[in-house]
Amino acid sequence: MFESKSGVFFVAGLAFFGFAFLSNALVPAMMYRDLPEKKVEELANPNLRYQFEDLAHRFPEAFKEVYGTPPTDSTEASDWYNGKIAEALTLGRKVYVGEACWHCHSQFVRPVSNEDLRWGPVSSSEEYQNELQRPVMFGTRRVGPDLSREGGRRSSDWHAVHFFKPTELSEGSPMPAYPWFFDGSPDKPNARGLALITYIQWLGSWLESYPYYEDFVPSPVAEITLESDATE
Repeated sequence: MFESKSGVFFVAGLAFFGFAFLSNALVPAMMYRDLPEKKVEELANPNLRYQFEDLAHRFPEAFKEVYGTPPTDSTEASDWYNGKIAEALTLGRKVYVGEACWHCHSQFVRPVSNEDLRWGPVSSSEEYQNELQRPVMFGTRRVGPDLSREGGRRSSDWHAVHFFKPTELSEGSPMPAYPWFFDGSPDKPNARGLALITYIQWLGSWLESYPYYEDFVPSPVAEITLESDATE
């Protein structure tokens, strides 16, 4: 068998499979074996904190109903926001998985075919070393765009309208509408809607720069609260 052409191809196939497994699985695993897996509570960052506070300003009634009012003390507010962000991310990912968003959107920018020109910087192994990436939703189809770098690319109210009725913003979009994320209209997201938007704004928010997005500049932590705005 191994002296025939088919036998040679069979052995070569096994060899290439072994090489691919070694280079794509074992080597990265060895490289990052000492890198601790982050808990959800550790995933809040200035970019995401800004987006989460922005949700509070865009949808004040809905935000207050779901998450309450943040403390006025800056130290207490920081802990409060981190806790609420973790809560939103956990639910947001469950909604994302439950609604099968991963079926049409991948979360892995590959180093081929100029993908970085379309989606942003090529994904790296350490980006997936956290609880929200278990299991990793690399995806196989791209009916919609890859979402690895979606955080900060569009405003949260854009996402709200897009979830409520995608064709309002993307003509001919095959994406279904998700009116059950809202209490009647796109300006009234419920707990699932706010959580999913938070999860989407998290994707890629950990990057120090966003070279793919021409006008995006990473935002510092906003030193504002709902109550401070209310007093102005």
